[in-house]
Amino acid sequence: MRKIGFILSIGCFAALVLAALLAPWLAPYSPSDPVHMAYSAPGDDALLGADSLGRDMLSRILFGLRYTLGIALLVSVLAAAVGVTLAFLAAFRRGWTDLVLGRLVDAIMSVPQIIFALVVLAVAGVSLTTLVLTMAVLEATLFYRVIRPVAGDIVAMDYVEVARLRGEGIGWYLFREILPNAAPTLIAEFGIRIAYAVLFISGLSFLGVGVQPPAADLGGLVRENALAISVGQLSPLAPAVCIALITLSVNGIVDWFIHKYSIRAELG
Repeated sequence: MRKIGFILSIGCFAALVLAALLAPWLAPYSPSDPVHMAYSAPGDDALLGADSLGRDMLSRILFGLRYTLGIALLVSVLAAAVGVTLAFLAAFRRGWTDLVLGRLVDAIMSVPQIIFALVVLAVAGVSLTTLVLTMAVLEATLFYRVIRPVAGDIVAMDYVEVARLRGEGIGWYLFREILPNAAPTLIAEFGIRIAYAVLFISGLSFLGVGVQPPAADLGGLVRENALAISVGQLSPLAPAVCIALITLSVNGIVDWFIHKYSIRAELG
């Protein structure tokens, strides 16, 4: 049953990624041009209907997937690079390095993330660069908090002490000794961070401080078309369903990976 769930999850995620990559060719219309009547119902010429300005919803969703998935993946990669490197460094150096980094992470995490993001975006201005960097900083703290204990346990292993006695440099410790042994936890956390980033960017866009018009991610599309429900249209449900599918498929992939790793660890 778990294997079937994994196949469905990876198939769904791959289909969404492929749809985002091929959006310019799959979209029947330009995502920014009004081509229908406002809030047109789904039909042969508009499979998912139209939004409040008459723009084709299917085309908008395909391009919205590019923003949502692209930002989520970019943020997760940046956050992993920063958070994991700092966690490895803190575990290896200990002392003041570990103390300062730990207190800095605690200070950032003490503020609710949505409030932190809203304050930064209000001060620095809403732009794609600011949005990505703000989310990356917040997610880096989560990577740090999860990976730091794992790295600390690895540093205490005998093979790391052998490498220390051989006189290996810090780069060897971090990327040849600690990283390979922390990889299972890191991969699982990376998948979880992607799902969280999708929900976070969608939430910010729904509040109006995410991707700015005329572009829109999936959360922005839900916000733009929320009033359609009052006139009997269900167009906001389509991007919301896409958000749910991304999150569920990523969680399914991560769940399968964690299960496999747990069995391997028990047998090992």
